[in-house]
Amino acid sequence: MQALLARSWVKPLLFVLCTLPAFWLVGAGLLNQLGANPAEALIRGLGDWTLRFLCLVLLVTPLRHHTGWTVLARWRRMLGLFVFFYASLHLLAYAWLDMGFDLVELLPDIVKRPFITVGMLAWGLLLALAATSFNRAIKAMGARRWQRLHRAVYAVAVLGVLHFFWMRAGKQLFGEVAVYAALLGALLGWRVWWRFRARVPA
Repeated sequence: MQALLARSWVKPLLFVLCTLPAFWLVGAGLLNQLGANPAEALIRGLGDWTLRFLCLVLLVTPLRHHTGWTVLARWRRMLGLFVFFYASLHLLAYAWLDMGFDLVELLPDIVKRPFITVGMLAWGLLLALAATSFNRAIKAMGARRWQRLHRAVYAVAVLGVLHFFWMRAGKQLFGEVAVYAALLGALLGWRVWWRFRARVPA
């Protein structure tokens, strides 16, 4: 399986597959196929895909450890950038479709509503991670400092679930929130277990 995953065409194919949800959501919006409230459906859909790609990024390391497929590490950076891509589209859709790019209303709204404040904090961390995701940044910062910064993805996971929870709190709809919380909690919990296991003498 690893030999197949290492083929030169696999990563470009994965890139194309990662773009399909964005094309589908935007296309469905243009064709008026997103239901009675297309703006809300588009914003929500982009947020959902942000969380899904975040789960995929955090899945790479445990999957690599348990399968031995080291080739998976080559995909982590690209998947991480797709988390930022979908989070940015999510923010753009909110700023445009909900607020009409009106900064006079947009900035107070970020401060006034906690779930938007938390979402902006998560996006700010993702911006820092995306801006330093390249080899030059690693060399400039040093590997250890770079690794410390990129552990902020764990904070992004917590903030993302909190953002989703507060957003759904008004309607008392917590089913999907529980699913994402369980998935991300398990992926973060695996890292705690793996570190503890590595420190315990054999």
